[in-house]
Amino acid sequence: MCGIVGYVGRRDAVPVILAGLRRLEYRGYDSAGIAVVHEGQLLRRRSAGKLGNLEDVLRDEPLSGAFGLGHTRWATHGRPSEENAHPHIDCHGRIVVVHNGIIENYLSLKTRLIAQDHRFVTQTDTEVIAHLVESHYRGSLEAAVRKAVAELVGIYALVFLHRDEPQTLVAARMGPPMVVGLGDGEHFLASDVPALLPYTRDFLFLDDGDVVTVTPASTRITSAAGAPLERAPQRITWDPVQAEKGGFRHFMLKEIHEQPRAVRDTLLGRIGLEEGEVHLEELGPAAEGLKGAQRVVLIACGTSWHAALVGKFLLEQVAGIPTEVDYGSEFRYRTPLVGPGTLAVAISQSGETADTLAAFREAKRRGALPVAICNVQGSMLTREAAGTLLTHAGPEIGVASTKAFTAQLVALMLLALHLGRLRGALTPAACRELLEGLTRVPHLMEQALGAEATVDDLSRSVASATDFLYLGRGIHYPIALEGALKLKEISYVHAEGYPAGEMKHGPIALIDERLPVVALCPKGRVYDKMLSNVQEVKARGGRVIAVAFSGDDEVRRILDPATDAVLEVPAIEEVFSPLVMVLPLQLLAYHVAVRAGRDVDQPRNLAKSVTVE
Repeated sequence: MCGIVGYVGRRDAVPVILAGLRRLEYRGYDSAGIAVVHEGQLLRRRSAGKLGNLEDVLRDEPLSGAFGLGHTRWATHGRPSEENAHPHIDCHGRIVVVHNGIIENYLSLKTRLIAQDHRFVTQTDTEVIAHLVESHYRGSLEAAVRKAVAELVGIYALVFLHRDEPQTLVAARMGPPMVVGLGDGEHFLASDVPALLPYTRDFLFLDDGDVVTVTPASTRITSAAGAPLERAPQRITWDPVQAEKGGFRHFMLKEIHEQPRAVRDTLLGRIGLEEGEVHLEELGPAAEGLKGAQRVVLIACGTSWHAALVGKFLLEQVAGIPTEVDYGSEFRYRTPLVGPGTLAVAISQSGETADTLAAFREAKRRGALPVAICNVQGSMLTREAAGTLLTHAGPEIGVASTKAFTAQLVALMLLALHLGRLRGALTPAACRELLEGLTRVPHLMEQALGAEATVDDLSRSVASATDFLYLGRGIHYPIALEGALKLKEISYVHAEGYPAGEMKHGPIALIDERLPVVALCPKGRVYDKMLSNVQEVKARGGRVIAVAFSGDDEVRRILDPATDAVLEVPAIEEVFSPLVMVLPLQLLAYHVAVRAGRDVDQPRNLAKSVTVE
């Protein structure tokens, strides 16, 4: 959640740190701060609110330094304020710490430290860490950090500096992500890759329990006990330009329009049209294990959970394999019946989602084959999986996921086709036909996005609505959920996604002329039933926004052109239709939010990666 950036090297640390924090704004935050050492002096600036407030402070009170660290905070303990903003310092102003996570035993530690005459000035759990390290410091920051983290209960990504240890940063991880950026005569620390892309493509990803000491000339990773550890650098192929807006008003809009490219890149090198096969050799040892899978459990949170719901339809329909879907946050709190013969697939854009990771570990512990679908090579999820099917969406900066979602759908489709061939549920000819359809999807997505002006016009007439109902059936029910979630996330308008067949069991009571009802009506097996549901809405005075295939006159005949609307998408095979049906819903959410004056890329109370439970 919080953003962390650290720098040691030849440059002035302040511009590097601020630029990195700016690239991490998408993670969500409510205050910011920076600390550097200059000519033996520890200097610190902090502010509540957005990063621009900190930059205003720095204009009035400039800083420079050869090494330092910065932070954007999302409050957990202590209200958002300048006083509670990171970095935090020890009693004597020599040790500085920034922290992402939650320390569960901070009160007992604080009580002990107060008894030892440590003076606290904030309400945060993080300040306790600075004093704890101070209590252990005997001339080596690394040694003091190692002793301190051994006493912490909770989760943390931490970076420290000491005024008297020039050009040295020490970091530790247990839960939230932390990466080391490798440079020439300079090194970097950050809580996420995009912060450092303008400076390096080579990264070390820390594991839980790691402690790393970084200087301009070296990086040294050790275990909590001090044993040296080796980590192979990971080369990140994302272009730094991909993390910039590229002329779009918001990152979210840019990422919506990047979806055809993300789908093409996720398909690249994995389709064998001639032989009617999907090539997933990248799964490594897990590829062989797929042959023994008797059932699948999909584990995810948020938008990725909606992708998993679509994946259930795909895996059961295409591969003929029983499939369950679980929230990562709920999986461990029942008695999940998983073990050998179960394929456990965790889906996460970042690969660092705390609940998904915890559920994934539980499935592994019970003997399931652990496979990941992820967008970040080297993330914790990819390191713990027996095999990973990488999506190639590139960096997703907007908090509300768009291109990562459609890339996940494509990965699930490829997995379903591959399992279908392994299990004999698909002949080569049938697989080839589906693959040919899949290769046409990016072009059809481009056509669907070409209708953005129509969606923008529609947003004018519904921008004042206080509630929305989204209806879908079959494979489109998860898309109704996703459309409603997008609207809630970025416009703060209440929206509910519902299976259309269940409308008469409750939501129909909500329908009147003030309630826009978004109905997903593509041609397919449940088309006639969806039209019946639309007629039920119309009979009660509801306003309908139908998403339908181009040229569908049947749905138009039951709508009122004076009050209703149709958003058209290109006709496509039902199994692939979620990839185009979701696009107008993303655009509708975006344009409603813009008209409401919302902060689209950084909606209130939300963070890009939920790295705490």
